[in-house]
Amino acid sequence: MSSAPIRSPTLRPHRMKKDESFLGKIGGTLARKKKAKEVSDLQEEGKNAINAPMNPSTVDMHPEDTFLEENEERTMIDPNSKEDPKFKELIKVLIDWINDVLVEERIIVKHLEEDLYDGQVLQKLLEKLADRKLNVAEVTQSEIGQKQKLQTVLEAVHDLLRPHGWTIKWNVDSIHGKNLISILHLLVALAMHFQAPTRLPEHVSVQVVVVRKREGLLQTTHVTEELTTTTEMMMGRFERDAFDTLFDHAPDKLSVVKKSLITFVNKHLNKLNLEVTELETQFADGVYLVLLMGLLEDYFVPLHNFYLTPESFDQKVHNVSFAFELMQDGGLKKPKARPEDVVNLDLKSTLRVLYNLFTKYKNVE
Repeated sequence: MSSAPIRSPTLRPHRMKKDESFLGKIGGTLARKKKAKEVSDLQEEGKNAINAPMNPSTVDMHPEDTFLEENEERTMIDPNSKEDPKFKELIKVLIDWINDVLVEERIIVKHLEEDLYDGQVLQKLLEKLADRKLNVAEVTQSEIGQKQKLQTVLEAVHDLLRPHGWTIKWNVDSIHGKNLISILHLLVALAMHFQAPTRLPEHVSVQVVVVRKREGLLQTTHVTEELTTTTEMMMGRFERDAFDTLFDHAPDKLSVVKKSLITFVNKHLNKLNLEVTELETQFADGVYLVLLMGLLEDYFVPLHNFYLTPESFDQKVHNVSFAFELMQDGGLKKPKARPEDVVNLDLKSTLRVLYNLFTKYKNVE
């Protein structure tokens, strides 16, 4: 009986622990270097963010990741405020407005901070709006030249705005430093002063983080910065009327007022086989307002004086503006509302216009 052959044990190579192997050591070194680089990158991001406040590309950073000199102060927009729909809308509306004004200059603004800080676009914008030429160099590359241009442009802006009670919340350094809050304050003031044919979102505010360094420690506070209030307040029309009270304190009576005004306008528009059911929308293009004035004053309005089927915003504004002129010719005061407000479906503005007509012509058959 033969015995089974004795097999020599298989020698298994000794497994090195992961961190004892050459690759493991290299991997550990790389991991440590990567971690150190991430920390360094994070600190650099924080430093860049704090040194370029209000930049929309700023990451969500923490004040402790920033570097400040003793007693130095920096501000930045709270990241949550940047995501606020009203804040985003305000920026979009202002950019669209600037591009519309400067369309003939072939200037396209995409980012307010990057495109406005050197004064070039602001110069062109003010020259177009104010219909005046500023005595500044057309192109300036140096920081000194850019700030000199900004100084000239902002002085011209201040000369326009100060007599109307605007509070100046910007300066050369903040605009050139790409401070978005300062740039927005400036643009809102210009849009209101020159009655931009657009409607800025109302009650826009942002949370601003203020970081100060005191005795080697960073201290943060949050401040609410108001960018827009109401259109009327920003236009300097602070006097309140019955419609302000109606909207604020008696909204339940609003339907009664609307019904009375609808009855009034239809009494006359029915003569042309026209009928109104929605005050907000059906007067927005100005056509019914023009026709209504002709009926109330008993004259025919030549069709070439207005757009019977307006398509663009400007055509609608033209119609409403023309209707306002007819109202003034009829002895009414200039409407408190802007034509743009009516076109933008602002109910309170439309009601004010129609109520003025009702007051004067309620007994006209």
